[in-house]
Amino acid sequence: MDLDNLDRELLSIVQSGLPVTEEPYRELAEILGTTEEDILARLKRLVGNGTIRRLGGIFDSRRLGYTGTLCAMKVPPEKIEAVAEIVNRYPGVTHNYLRDHDYNMWFTVLAPGKEDVDRVLEEIKTRTGIADLISLPAVKLFKIRVNFDLSEG
Repeated sequence: MDLDNLDRELLSIVQSGLPVTEEPYRELAEILGTTEEDILARLKRLVGNGTIRRLGGIFDSRRLGYTGTLCAMKVPPEKIEAVAEIVNRYPGVTHNYLRDHDYNMWFTVLAPGKEDVDRVLEEIKTRTGIADLISLPAVKLFKIRVNFDLSEG
């Protein structure tokens, strides 16, 4: 990953928060002494080469009244792609990944209320034909903020 000083400064800013303005990329350009077009091109390149995996807002879903749960399913290896496709269709599924375990598919579901989460999980069981699904709602919330030191060296 070849980053110049401006890339590093840009990444340092966007990892902790974009300016909340009508024109955040223009404001970033002013802060960094470049143009909005340059900022957009750099971000596109950094997303394209995998340096940035995601660029977007993160909201406190609990404060917005939402309920979430982490789920684990036992999915036969030959059904993984088909099950993932079904699970990923739900707008409340925010993560879905495989683990080397009997419960090999793990995903999160976020919905306006517990009843909505329960409904989604029942639909997933029905549509996938897999009843072996464990719901693990958070008992205590741990929020870890990680900002990477991008200084040279």
